[in-house]
Amino acid sequence: MLGTQWGDEGKGKIIDVLTEKADIVVRYAGGNNAGHTVYVGKTKYVLHLVPSGILRRNKLCVIGNGVVVDPIGLMEEMEGLKKIGVKVSPKNFLLSETAHVVFPYHRELDASREALKGTNKIGTTKRGIGPAYGDKAARVGLRVNDLVDKDRLEEKLALRMKENNALLKSLGGKPISFKKVLGAYRAAGEYLAPYVTNTVVLLHEAMREQADILFEGAQGTFLDIDHGTYPFVTSSNTTAGGACTGTGVPPHRMDRVVGVMKAYTTRVGEGPLPTENGEISDLLHGMGREFGATTGRARRCGWFDSVATRHATMVNGIDDLAITNLDGLDTVKSIKVCVAYRRGKQQYDYVPNDARELAECEPVYVEFEGWCAPTHRAKTFRQLPLKARQYLKAISELTNARLYIASVGPGRDQTLFP
Repeated sequence: MLGTQWGDEGKGKIIDVLTEKADIVVRYAGGNNAGHTVYVGKTKYVLHLVPSGILRRNKLCVIGNGVVVDPIGLMEEMEGLKKIGVKVSPKNFLLSETAHVVFPYHRELDASREALKGTNKIGTTKRGIGPAYGDKAARVGLRVNDLVDKDRLEEKLALRMKENNALLKSLGGKPISFKKVLGAYRAAGEYLAPYVTNTVVLLHEAMREQADILFEGAQGTFLDIDHGTYPFVTSSNTTAGGACTGTGVPPHRMDRVVGVMKAYTTRVGEGPLPTENGEISDLLHGMGREFGATTGRARRCGWFDSVATRHATMVNGIDDLAITNLDGLDTVKSIKVCVAYRRGKQQYDYVPNDARELAECEPVYVEFEGWCAPTHRAKTFRQLPLKARQYLKAISELTNARLYIASVGPGRDQTLFP
């Protein structure tokens, strides 16, 4: 299950709903720059690294090898869940021994590089995710199996901190204390050690036993390092292929792809957003909606972009769609949907690979009459206003995937199946 837009599509809630019928939930990419919000009754949970399945009983949650893990952040998240009565133990939560580790110098490098870019900044969360993936690609990163080995951690960390402190100094930053980092990360390694295992073997054994496995994506298709609006992207493969590389489960064992998208479009951070619209942004922000779960930043908002979601369907091989936040449009009299891009005399029905080229595109719209009625109390799809049902079916057809779920609020009971 993955996002079809620029992230923040409501994946946390949809994962929570789908987990009811799953045995195992596996997070396969990203880091604690993600924020999945789930409501259980009136209780709000914001998860960053722990898979959303942790909120249901008798489910095994796994962090795969494709994730970059801030062990201090993970430890705090786990302790926070335990304090409010959520069970977190090695019986229901496991961590890949080959997931890469985020260190304080990654965060400092992230912030320093963003500052140097000035007006050309990407808009990262400054959680160190990009530099951590950079170390992974450069084959100098430390992994969880290094973290839980005290002697290996000290040896490898000393080398990495010497190099990165010199780099930080060249960027105008301050060096980081090796002694403090080593102490904090040794303690985190001891805490996490009981949860660490070979998750590739674990998942293959589970498949042999016919377990139902749900793969949890983070961010969205157009933040993918290869298929997103580069360079305004994250540093991992957020698309369907990342579920394979990020877990060790081969492609032919994936039997269904669910794409999550909002009934409109949002984006956090910099980069092109062709359908961005001040009127709908003001409406949604005024309703208290569309503020980032991780950073609290106001999201940029726009009309539904069927060009982008159709492109996402193609890249990910999406079978089914979960459309969220329909209730955000309940008061809009006329709803626009982008059906093509125009750049000069050229018209696109796909997303250009170059962010500058996309920024020069103008959306071509069709309009739908709004339903101007509340949808959040609907308990079945047939209870939705006719025009709302027509809108949902139209945008799913434009996206080239089957409408599977319509969400009209954050609660589990606000999930409709056509």
